[in-house]
Amino acid sequence: MSEQAPNHARVIPLRPIPGRPETARPSAARPAGSPPPKEPLWRDLVGDVLRRERLDQERTLKDVADAARISMPYLSEVERGRKEASSEVLAAAAQALGLGLGDLLARAQGELIRLTSRTSTGTRRATTSSYDGLCLAA
Repeated sequence: MSEQAPNHARVIPLRPIPGRPETARPSAARPAGSPPPKEPLWRDLVGDVLRRERLDQERTLKDVADAARISMPYLSEVERGRKEASSEVLAAAAQALGLGLGDLLARAQGELIRLTSRTSTGTRRATTSSYDGLCLAA
């Protein structure tokens, strides 16, 4: 019988575990000892865009939820980034605000680019792809 290395999977948590030191590689652009910049979550970005648009239109949460035919508590959770809404819910909320789903996602992508370019200045990799669009995967 041959000796084989044990088959252990490496688990990388999506969020840091409280009380556990980070194991990520340090970036050359960060000062030593500083925590790595946090990547924004997509649900936070989309929720911020929905809330900002609703407030810009001076509409209530109830008004938009009724127009989108979703519950007011659920829309509130989506706006606060607490729920990962389906594309159907996002499309309904966007339509209730007079936006298309593409408009909502484009605004969220612009916010993502704005936030990540500020935190990762000098650490971006050059891409060779000519495609500059949005790609979501489940």
